[in-house]
Amino acid sequence: MTEEWRGWREAAEAALYGDGGFYRSPVRSPRGPAGHFRTSVHASPLFARAVARLLARTARELATDSVALVDVGAGRGELLTGVLAAVPEGLEVIPYGVEVAARPPGLDPRVRWCAEVPRGVTGLLFANEWLDNVPVEVAEADGDGTPRYVQVRTSDGTERLGPPVTGADAVWLERWWPLSAPGERAEIGLPRDLAWARAAGSLAAGLAVAVDYAHVRGARPPFGTLTGFRGGREVHPVPDGSCDLTAHVALDACAAAGPGAVELTDQRTALGGLGVSGGRPPLGLAASDPAAYVSALASAGEAAELTARGGLGDFGWLLHRVGPGRG
Repeated sequence: MTEEWRGWREAAEAALYGDGGFYRSPVRSPRGPAGHFRTSVHASPLFARAVARLLARTARELATDSVALVDVGAGRGELLTGVLAAVPEGLEVIPYGVEVAARPPGLDPRVRWCAEVPRGVTGLLFANEWLDNVPVEVAEADGDGTPRYVQVRTSDGTERLGPPVTGADAVWLERWWPLSAPGERAEIGLPRDLAWARAAGSLAAGLAVAVDYAHVRGARPPFGTLTGFRGGREVHPVPDGSCDLTAHVALDACAAAGPGAVELTDQRTALGGLGVSGGRPPLGLAASDPAAYVSALASAGEAAELTARGGLGDFGWLLHRVGPGRG
């Protein structure tokens, strides 16, 4: 890349999804996202089993035994693989993996691998840590308190203030993340709102779920959350294609943008309702069945990580129920 200055949205779009970008390059990301950061999918198979329960519940609500599962931001198909292994007998699943990278080798042949979200399907659309990678503009209040776009030099991540924020971006900031004090920063989440509305609106009927690092109005971080990840470590965000670029999601704004009936909760609550609990197994099991006790103890440890306060348990879950009578 050259020494040119760009807005963060344009720079991140090219760095992540352009030719040779972070998510497209088999050289920079041979293992996919799992090589650079650990999501709930990678933390424990309990997560995929919980999604399988949610899929089965959605099928029951839709009164069907044939249901689609659309995994948006599918990585290398890890979640799809886990869910397909856990779905109850008798439930036909039509799985879609939505990802810009090429289809991974060895993936279950039932999975339909595509670059765009399919339209008109009925079932569960699940987007785990997808919205945080939808590129957005960054704004910062100047010395007079005026929000200005932040421009970045693509070669090294150096920043400077650009022109004032205007138009739809300014309207979004005023509603969802107002800035006033000099130096305050925000990530303008309008592209994520639009992306989520399109994704959730692709369903003919069913449930659309977004799971992500999140915050809501009244608890926004004063200096934003833009950062980078490479090789499992947090790094300075440089839009040169060498690292992941991510920022937490204003999930309440996405909720207002999507169709249908909406629910906002956290992962601890959502997984608890799907049977994932970090409770220790009874000590009596250690005497009656030591192997079962050890297995249950390991499972409880994994569940505790998925639901931990201050960790994965604080992730936001946005649920949109879509279809006739659900708006």
